Amino acid sequence: MPAGNGAEGRGGIRAMSVAFKASCPDCRARFELDAGSLRLAIGGSRRTTFYSFTCPECGAPVRKPAGERIVELLTGGGVSTLRSV
Repeated sequence: MPAGNGAEGRGGIRAMSVAFKASCPDCRARFELDAGSLRLAIGGSRRTTFYSFTCPECGAPVRKPAGERIVELLTGGGVSTLRSV
């Protein structure tokens, strides 16, 4: 679930900085990641739609399935997205 922190941008427009709560299945650490730390891959099926990141605690690569709601939250929060056909 994203948590937003307002920051004043150029021209007095407020830009939102989004943090996503995540956890590592290897070391079981819980943490928050910014959009730049996550990658989203949207494929043609549930199996090929996932998000990934590197655990900041243990360095393990993490890959988790992304349903419709997760895709919506991550894309809305500025996460880099790769679409495959």
